[in-house]
Amino acid sequence: MPGKIKLIADSGSTKAEWGLLGAAAPGPYKTQGISPYFQTVEQIVEIFRQELLPQLPAGVQIDDIYFYGTGLSQAKNVSAVTAALKAVWPDTNIEVDHDLMGAARALCGRGPGIASILGTGSNSCYYDGNGIIKNNPGLGYVLGDEGSGAYLGKKVLQYYLYNTFDEELMARFDQKYNTNKDEILENVYRKPLANRYLAGFATFLSENRQHFMIENILEDGLNDFFFNHIYKYRESWTTSLHFVGGVAWNFRDIIKELCDLYELPMGRILRTPMEGLIEYHHS
Repeated sequence: MPGKIKLIADSGSTKAEWGLLGAAAPGPYKTQGISPYFQTVEQIVEIFRQELLPQLPAGVQIDDIYFYGTGLSQAKNVSAVTAALKAVWPDTNIEVDHDLMGAARALCGRGPGIASILGTGSNSCYYDGNGIIKNNPGLGYVLGDEGSGAYLGKKVLQYYLYNTFDEELMARFDQKYNTNKDEILENVYRKPLANRYLAGFATFLSENRQHFMIENILEDGLNDFFFNHIYKYRESWTTSLHFVGGVAWNFRDIIKELCDLYELPMGRILRTPMEGLIEYHHS
C-alpha cells in the first residue's frame, strides 16, 4: 500500500510555499500569501483554485494537509483557513496552526530552542521540543515587528523622506523606485497590505550593503529584535537561537555578529521553513 501524500504549507502575508511529501513531484510550489486578517474565505479559496491547483500533479490524492500561516493564533482565523481548505479538499484530514509553530518545528525539530521568524513580519518563541512554552506578544507592523522586512523597509522610507540618505543613496533610491512622498503615503495609509508594501523596500538594503547608512539601518533594526524579543527569554543563554525568513537569511552575517557580541548560542538559519517541515513531518 503506498504511503500517505501530505500537503504542507507555510504561508506568510506576502507569499506561501507548499510541499508534497510522498509524491513524485514534491515541489516546492509558490502562491501569494494567505492572510485571514486581509482576505475573506472566498478570496482564499480562489487563491487555492487559481494559483495552487494548476501546479499540483494531475490526479494527486492528498491524504493530509498541514497548514502553517500568519494570523493563525486566533481561533476565528483558524476557522476561516480551515473552511477554505475544506472547500477545495473536502475529504482530506486538515490541521491548521500558526506560522510560529511551523517555524519552531522546522528549526528545532523535536528538541528545545529559541525559534525566530524574520520575514515580512517578525515573531519568536521558546519551544521545548513539543510545544511553544513562551511567546512575546506580536504587535504587528505598526507597533512592532522589529527586525522584519516591514520594519526595515519603514526605516528606508524614513531615511528617504527625511532626506537623511546622502546624495548617492538618494539617487539610487530614485532610480530604483521612481516614486514620491504622496505615492508612498497613499500606499502606506490608504491602500491594503501596507506591510507588504513596506517590506518591498528592504531589498534596497541588500542591494546597497557596505554603505555605512545601510549597515546602520540593518544593525539597529536587527538589534531592536534582539533587545525586545530574544533578551526576554532567559533560555536564550542556554539553548540555541534559530532563525527563519528572508530577512534572517539575507542578513545572516549580522545575526551571527549579534549572537557573538552578546555571547548567545546560534543554531541554524533557514531561508524558508519548508525544508525543516518536510523533515519534521517525514519523521
